[in-house]
Amino acid sequence: MARGPEFDNIELHLIRVLHTLLTERSVSKAAMKLQLSQPAVSAHLRRLREATGDALLVRAGNGMVPTPVALELLEPATRLLSEAQRLFGVRERVRSFEPATSEATFRIGASDYLDPYFLPRLVTEIKRAAPRVSVELLPLSAEFDIQRRLASGDVDLVIGNWLEPPEDLHLGRLLTDEVVCLVAKDHPAVRSPRTWSVEKYLECEHVAPAPLHTGRESLGVIDAFLDAHGLHRRVTVRSAHFGQIPLMVAGSWLVLTTGRLFCQRYVDLLPVRIVRCPVGFPPMNYYQLWHDRTHPSAAHRWFRERVRDVARSLAGASWGAPLRLPDVTVTPDARRAARGEGPRTDRRGVE
Repeated sequence: MARGPEFDNIELHLIRVLHTLLTERSVSKAAMKLQLSQPAVSAHLRRLREATGDALLVRAGNGMVPTPVALELLEPATRLLSEAQRLFGVRERVRSFEPATSEATFRIGASDYLDPYFLPRLVTEIKRAAPRVSVELLPLSAEFDIQRRLASGDVDLVIGNWLEPPEDLHLGRLLTDEVVCLVAKDHPAVRSPRTWSVEKYLECEHVAPAPLHTGRESLGVIDAFLDAHGLHRRVTVRSAHFGQIPLMVAGSWLVLTTGRLFCQRYVDLLPVRIVRCPVGFPPMNYYQLWHDRTHPSAAHRWFRERVRDVARSLAGASWGAPLRLPDVTVTPDARRAARGEGPRTDRRGVE
């Protein structure tokens, strides 16, 4: 404790000077590398000698050599500078990202509602461009607290479709998709399309995914829309395994109501057909959501761009050109401003 004041006067720059002097073994070479004058480096060397009680560098012929004490200090000085870079090199990490050498881990919360090929294709593209990164795919459920998981870092990105996405998160629009019905090839909606009315639709037995949200949003976008218009359908099967629902539809008269992009993948694989939905549902909007925590990161920006590109390439390749939303990122404040509301005063660093 008696030496506390001495340590308080040693700044990180002095450690860098020490490291450079010991590796260059020359005041003049150290001055050039540090972009300082020789007198300045000599003054730093005097401070270091006073702090350590050792000469550190001594003359030997035409050059200088480190003392045994100095050689013992080299390794901890190297380690200290490395740790300081980890602590304070945030700006550099934020501004640059090298996919080919990165060992980052990306955690994404998503279902396969958008397209059964989406997540496999995303992983393929990520690993092709960044072979050393890790990708963790987390399923969405009613217990999945999106805001909390994003804020805590448990997940970096969440993909889904919402009538009203959470207000306090950044939003990246991916695409929109037409709402259609997937039914068995011998379903009455296929055999008698002219009688396929709203009433017939509501009377059918429906299959739907398990809720991904709590509260009113637990209805999902389809049932929330019906509820808002005073309508109700008979959902007799709910499944947490969305990718298995087309198999259920193929062997029954269950009706699946979802985006065309998802349904299209199964038309050539199963005895199912896509029919128009007699209810005038609005298009499904798919988004990716993220928190301020990862907003400025170059690595996460790169990851979000891959998500966007993969989602839209699958949409374009599958059934032509679905209606797409503008290629923009919408900050929480921008979304509030669009409704004539003022920005929140507790947000920083948004685009």
